[in-house]
Amino acid sequence: MQEESGVAVNLSLVGVKPTGLATYARNLIPHLNLPMTLLASATFPRGELATCNHREIPANLTAEQGKLGHLRRLLWTQQRLPQICAELRSPLLFSPIPEAPLWGQKPKIPAVVVVHDLIPLRFPQWNSPLTQYSRYYVPQVLAQVAHIICNSAATAQDIVDYFQIPAEKITPILLAHDANRFNILESEIKPDRPYLFYIGRPDPYKNLHRVISAFATLPKGCDLWIAGSRDRRYTPRLQAQADELAMSDRVKFLDYVAYPDLPRLMRGAIALVFPSLWEGFGFPVLEAMACGTPVITSNLSSLPEVAGDAALLVNPYREAEIAAAMKTLIDDEGARSHLRTAGLTRASQFSWQKTGQATTELLSQYL
Repeated sequence: MQEESGVAVNLSLVGVKPTGLATYARNLIPHLNLPMTLLASATFPRGELATCNHREIPANLTAEQGKLGHLRRLLWTQQRLPQICAELRSPLLFSPIPEAPLWGQKPKIPAVVVVHDLIPLRFPQWNSPLTQYSRYYVPQVLAQVAHIICNSAATAQDIVDYFQIPAEKITPILLAHDANRFNILESEIKPDRPYLFYIGRPDPYKNLHRVISAFATLPKGCDLWIAGSRDRRYTPRLQAQADELAMSDRVKFLDYVAYPDLPRLMRGAIALVFPSLWEGFGFPVLEAMACGTPVITSNLSSLPEVAGDAALLVNPYREAEIAAAMKTLIDDEGARSHLRTAGLTRASQFSWQKTGQATTELLSQYL
């Protein structure tokens, strides 16, 4: 008789250009102390599969293939994933995103899923498939799975408020940073002019339009570097805004930055500017602190949980507060030095080992 192959870990979301969700999955896997089989495509780094069983799955199920990639993944999750779990005789499915076969599918398998945020419901767009996905598909999944992990107390409360899921079915487990990459090594960036740095998508809730407006009020002498994949819906608007404010020479749009290149950009910056209107966790805040880079971030959602007292917290709806924080860190070496020390101390309290141990303990309850 075939032996069980351990927890089936659904890595169908991981592509060749990892963003927050894939970064979470790839950093967590090495710290799960469980027998498991990784369901991963051929694009998943082979070295990360070395100590685990794995089953190769299609590589066209990710956001990198746009809406079609998402649709393929949802169909694959309902049609093929249950069959794979049955073939493996896995006792549990773990999915780093809120996706799992619904109970109408056979055979049934207990599942634990991760919810990173409910931003599509906080900032809904009527024509966005992601809003519809979050409104109609995600609550069905959460109602049927064995347990839900989320990455902050703020997200846990959102799950209760939006979906009326019992709080005892939800466990917040804070995330971490890759300490081998994000650290205080000397930066390789030697810019001609100092710069403030932003990393992330250009979606409206990321608040870049207010960042640009606030930056426009500051004296010349410092630039603003904006890193993140270009989005034809939003990036041209932001570039037009910079042009209208006569700042096209001071605001630099970098497009997607490969994960290995991100730390050196962090280290070279005066500060990370990340006053998002809402985040499920906020990787860039923790990663910047680990690099010794001062941080400006929001006083809303999960961001105070991550930053503690080691960042300048601002009301993200008030451009004057964002501008004042940027000016402080541009002008005041003492303030930068204080936040650099506080940020390193704060970042040292987070580790993937802790996250993995807590996740292992939770998953083990369902084996």
